[in-house]
Amino acid sequence: MNISSIVVQTLPEHVEKVVEDLKNCEACDYHLHDEKGRIIITIEGDGVSQELEKLRVIEAIPHVIAADMQMAYSEDELDEHMEVINNRNVVPKILQDTQNADVDKVVYNGDLKKREDMVAFAKEFDAAKEREQ
Repeated sequence: MNISSIVVQTLPEHVEKVVEDLKNCEACDYHLHDEKGRIIITIEGDGVSQELEKLRVIEAIPHVIAADMQMAYSEDELDEHMEVINNRNVVPKILQDTQNADVDKVVYNGDLKKREDMVAFAKEFDAAKEREQ
């Protein structure tokens, strides 16, 4: 089980409506907000992919300017991922051949601004974990 805190930002004139929508949303739990439009919520999921799906629901709420993960806690997923990392070659094959590596084919999945990349990375990582089992 993963739990992540999210800071949602909206304009002050929309904060009450966004809070109401978040409270009625099944994707998150509302905790508090201020008059400046900052709202604190948490989301839970079985893994990163499920959390990212819930984050997309929150981002789609009208008048939400931004919804960014601030802190995350993972009960079992980190241990499972570490086991996959420790039991496989951590350097991708494309990077092992330094003489012939085509840098245009190297995929970077660490850009949090491009969450689509994070979703693809989470799915790829989960698939690698299943292949190892």
